[in-house]
Amino acid sequence: MSAGDAPGILLAGGGTGGHIFPLLAVAESAREVEPKVQCRFVCSARPLDAEILTREGEAFDAIPARPFGVRPRSLARFAMGWGASVRAARDVLRAHRPGVIITSGGFVSAPIVQAARTEPVPVIAVNLDAVAGRANRWVARHAAVRLSATDALTDRVPPRWQRIGPIVRKPLRTPADPATARQAFGLDPHLPTLLVTGGSQGAQTVNGAIAWMLANHAQAFVGWQALHQCGGSEAEATELRAAYERAGMRARVMRFIEDMASAWFAAELGISRAGAGAVAEVWATATPSIFLPYPFHRDQHQRINAAACERTGGAIIVQDLIEPERAGPAIAQELVRLLSSGAARSEMIAALRSMGPCDGAETVARAALARIANP
Repeated sequence: MSAGDAPGILLAGGGTGGHIFPLLAVAESAREVEPKVQCRFVCSARPLDAEILTREGEAFDAIPARPFGVRPRSLARFAMGWGASVRAARDVLRAHRPGVIITSGGFVSAPIVQAARTEPVPVIAVNLDAVAGRANRWVARHAAVRLSATDALTDRVPPRWQRIGPIVRKPLRTPADPATARQAFGLDPHLPTLLVTGGSQGAQTVNGAIAWMLANHAQAFVGWQALHQCGGSEAEATELRAAYERAGMRARVMRFIEDMASAWFAAELGISRAGAGAVAEVWATATPSIFLPYPFHRDQHQRINAAACERTGGAIIVQDLIEPERAGPAIAQELVRLLSSGAARSEMIAALRSMGPCDGAETVARAALARIANP
């Protein structure tokens, strides 16, 4: 996308995979609808952002945006970096002249929207989590279009949001053969598979609870195998592999799973955090799941994220009690039942399939293309 090209789409978000992957899904859908459209990303300077976007072959600009914090040191860093991040964002807008900006929330969104107020470029704000963060609450006041992938927005958010479906990438909307997916991870194609994931960076409390269950409820896992995204260090992954081995359970333990679509389609049952992306993946693949919302968020937005799936009967929310000796038994109470009951899992699959399509990416893409066509 350059100044001489037709106006394209600038997608702003970063700092975590949870802000980038939905934007990749939107870019993917935009190109399906209009193959000639040009898309470019604005992300943070964190290495993860560049790693993801480079791997995807996307053009991007990193800006020195910093998270907003209430603690004095964090607040000072944010204030000191605000001017530089807005100037960098303005340089991006002037260099590429996009027809529309799509933001996914997070600290990258605010400086690009501030720059867009003076250029000016219309903004489409996309809300992913059930409780909108500070950045999205501010961005919403300056956006031309507001689209929310959840219906659980709190009263702190302006009411002018249009509800859309969950945002997932194309592979998650294209059912895959479970046996083939299992083979791709070196697993037995015929054994039912438990997927355990704490998100792209793993979760120590989830790993600890699973290790406790393997030590205390090994019999419940007979006839099953596991695919476990653990994050952390290689030493932690080795420790988990040993826990599965002691329990006599076949398992593939990986620090990071790049192809989460195949991971979910390989699974007959899931244990997962409840970030917006994970909830959308469970919804899209209709995988019966136990959600363990991240316990340290003040607003408990992960619990609210998962509530829709729980209400329909497609998932179960279990509080993460942090210490393995407390968290393990809490999870085991539900997990042992689901491992042994195909009927219960079938009911959960039917409930998830009744929740409607995961077509949010196309909705956002069409809104962006409409803005470009009718500035």
